[in-house]
Amino acid sequence: MTDPTRAVEDRAAAGFTTRYGGQAAGRWAAPGRVNLIGEHTDYNEGFVLPFALPLRTVVAADRQDAEQWTVWSELSDETITFGADDVAEAGRVTGWGAYVAGVVWALREAGHRVPGARLAIASDVPLGSGLSSSAALESAVLAALLDLGGLELPAELQPRVAQRAENVYVGAPTGIMDQSAVIRCRAGHALFLDCRDESVEQIPFDLDAAGLAVLVIDSRAPHRHADGEYAARRRSCEAGASALGVPALRDVGVDQLDTALAQLDDEETRRRVRHVVTEDQRVLDTVALLRAARVRDIGPLLTASHVSMRDDFEITVPEIDTAVEAALAAGALGARMTGGGFGGCVLALIEADRADEVTAAVEAAYAERGFTAPGTVTVLPSPGATRLP
Repeated sequence: MTDPTRAVEDRAAAGFTTRYGGQAAGRWAAPGRVNLIGEHTDYNEGFVLPFALPLRTVVAADRQDAEQWTVWSELSDETITFGADDVAEAGRVTGWGAYVAGVVWALREAGHRVPGARLAIASDVPLGSGLSSSAALESAVLAALLDLGGLELPAELQPRVAQRAENVYVGAPTGIMDQSAVIRCRAGHALFLDCRDESVEQIPFDLDAAGLAVLVIDSRAPHRHADGEYAARRRSCEAGASALGVPALRDVGVDQLDTALAQLDDEETRRRVRHVVTEDQRVLDTVALLRAARVRDIGPLLTASHVSMRDDFEITVPEIDTAVEAALAAGALGARMTGGGFGGCVLALIEADRADEVTAAVEAAYAERGFTAPGTVTVLPSPGATRLP
C-alpha cells in the first residue's frame, strides 16, 4: 500500500510507478467542493454558490496503445481493466470503476476518440461526506484523458460530460452543481451558478482578508435513507411547480411566495416549496453581500438556510443539528448543513483564530450525546481541476 501520510499527488505518482513501472506522463487534480449556500435548488433550476476545497483527488496517468483502460485505486488497492466493449453502453462496469469508465463512455458518446490509458488514483476527499468525491474523481479522470488524447473540450462544456458519466453510466441522479464547481471554481472565489442556463460568475470570497475561515465538520453520521428521501424531495418540488403552473420553483419569486403557498393544498408540499423559494433568495442575498466585500454579514443567511433545511425540507439529522448548534454557541458567525442531507457535513463561518475553540465545542457536544467523534478541517476557497506541475 502507498503511504497515506505522503501528499496526495505524490501518492498517486508512487502508485503509478509501483503498479505499472516507470513514471506517469502527468498528474491531474480535481478538488472536492462544499456548497456555501443553495441546497436542493439545483434541480429546481435555481441558484447555487459552491467553492472548491483544498482536498483533492489526483490521477497519475499515461497512454497505452490498446483501446483499454487500466486503473488502480489507492482506496481499495485494487486494479481493474476495461476495454471498448465495456464502454459501448452504460452500466457494464460497476463499483468505483464505473466512475472512470463512465467518463470514457461519455467522451466517446460526445464524439471524442479517447486514448487508452493507465491510471493511478489517490485522494484525500473523504467518501460519503457530501464533499463530492465522485465529481472529483470524474473530473480528474476527465482532465487526464483530455490532455493525454489532445482532445478539445471547452471548460464550459466539461461539467456536462462529467455529469452525464454519473447520471447515465453510473446511474446517480446528480445535478450539474458538483461537476461545475469541481471543474470551474477559482481560488479565492465562490462560483455563482445559474442551474437553468449554466452561466457562472466568479464571486470574490476573500476569507483571509476578512480574518475568517470556513470550518468543515464531517458529521460522521451514517446516511439514513438518503437516496429514497432525495428522490421524494425532488418529486415534491416537481409536484409543487406543476400545481403552481411554473416550469420550475425557480420561477416563483420570494415576493410571490405567500400567494403561491395559498394555492397548495398539501402542507408538506408547502414546506418544500417554501424552502426552495427562500433558499434561492438567500443565495442571491449572499452573492450581493460578497460583491460588496461584506463577508461577515453572510453568517445569518447561512444559519437561516440551515433552519429552513431542518424545518421545511426536513433533511437534517441529530448529529448535523448538534454540530450547527455547538458551532454557533462557540461563536461561529453562521453555520449550516451542506450537501444533500441525511448525514454529510456542516460548514461554519468562523474567526480564523478560533478554529480550535469551535472544534472543541463541537467535539464536546458530540461526546455528550454519545455520537461518533466528528472530523474537522479548516478550508479556504481553492482552484478547480487542473494539471499539476
